[in-house]
Amino acid sequence: MTAITDAKIDPMPPNPIGNPPHAKYERLIARAKQVPAVRTIVVHPCEEGALRGPIEAAKAGIIIPVLVGPAIKISAVAREHRIDIDGVEIVDVPHSEAAAAKAVELIHQSKGELLMKGSLHTDELMRQVTSGTTGLRTGRRISHVFIMDVPTHADTLFITDAAINIFPDLDTKRDIVQNAIDLFTQVGLGTPRVAILSAVETVTSKIPSTIEAAALCKMAERGQITGGILDGPLAFDNAIDPEAARIKGIASPVAGRAQILVVPDLEAGNMLAKNLTFLAKADAAGIVLGARVPIILTSRADSVRARMASCAVAVLYAHARRRTATVPAT
Repeated sequence: MTAITDAKIDPMPPNPIGNPPHAKYERLIARAKQVPAVRTIVVHPCEEGALRGPIEAAKAGIIIPVLVGPAIKISAVAREHRIDIDGVEIVDVPHSEAAAAKAVELIHQSKGELLMKGSLHTDELMRQVTSGTTGLRTGRRISHVFIMDVPTHADTLFITDAAINIFPDLDTKRDIVQNAIDLFTQVGLGTPRVAILSAVETVTSKIPSTIEAAALCKMAERGQITGGILDGPLAFDNAIDPEAARIKGIASPVAGRAQILVVPDLEAGNMLAKNLTFLAKADAAGIVLGARVPIILTSRADSVRARMASCAVAVLYAHARRRTATVPAT
């Protein structure tokens, strides 16, 4: 089932297969360098990667970091790993939990337009973000998007949601899809082809995710999801491989050419993203959407390049929001 919705954004030029590793990320980073740097609250950057990532992004002119955490520990990490933090603002708090709370407070005080996870656990940060009293919730469901640079694949792949919503219902999936489409279009990648994934490409009551996929496409037809081209259910092979789609007899604008992959649940998405990372040598940038500000959500194992790409995507999204004076639905 295919649904086409409205979107009018000039796409970035295509990236052919065979380009060097990280080529897609380099294009995003280069684009982010063309817009004003964004003040970014970095939460508890107390390990080398968590500190080097935002500092390198700052040197590239992408972000203006504010480091929130134990000042003594941050300085010690910088000295040990020869990371230059001279002139970088540090907000001293005693531990990671306090850093997460302080970071959310700084966002409420308009001291930053982005949050960036450092070396604390994701749950620790997200508890503060999703707090019903002091958090950063909006009317839109919060969800995560992996931005995957797969060396053997021409398109940048967005995978959602593989980090926040464990077993999303239909209404939550609607927000997950819309968040991903908004990100894709506003960072300048054009109108996305969105595949709603399941194990098969036919609708069957035996696999509930196929029914929800069909429902999401109908929601797009009725204007409840806008900005992308949806098709589903699609299996992974016929979502990204044109020959697999041809063999199955699936004719749609999305089949074989999907750019956003919407997974049935967190387990499926997490395994898909990690399979691409470890078997296809892909890099995975990460961003959380649907809160008052975009949240750069990286893994402790992420490379500096992936962290910079995450910053670049978030900066482009923040710039688009600032330019159009829009925020997620409240």
